[in-house]
Amino acid sequence: MISWLMEEHGLSIQEAFDAVYTSRLFEKLNDPKTGLYFQSSGYVYSFLKDELYKNS
Repeated sequence: MISWLMEEHGLSIQEAFDAVYTSRLFEKLNDPKTGLYFQSSGYVYSFLKDELYKNS
C-alpha cells in the first residue's frame, strides 16, 4: 500500500507511512473481528484510498 500511495498519489515515503498507520483502516486491519487481514492487498487498498481521498 505504501508504494501504491507513493506511485499513484505522489506521496513521499514518510507521508505514505503516516497515511497508512494513522488511518481508520489500519485500526480495522488490526482487529481480527473485521477479517480484513485475510483480504488481498488491492482490496484493502481500495478502502484506504476511499478513506484518504474522499475526505479531501
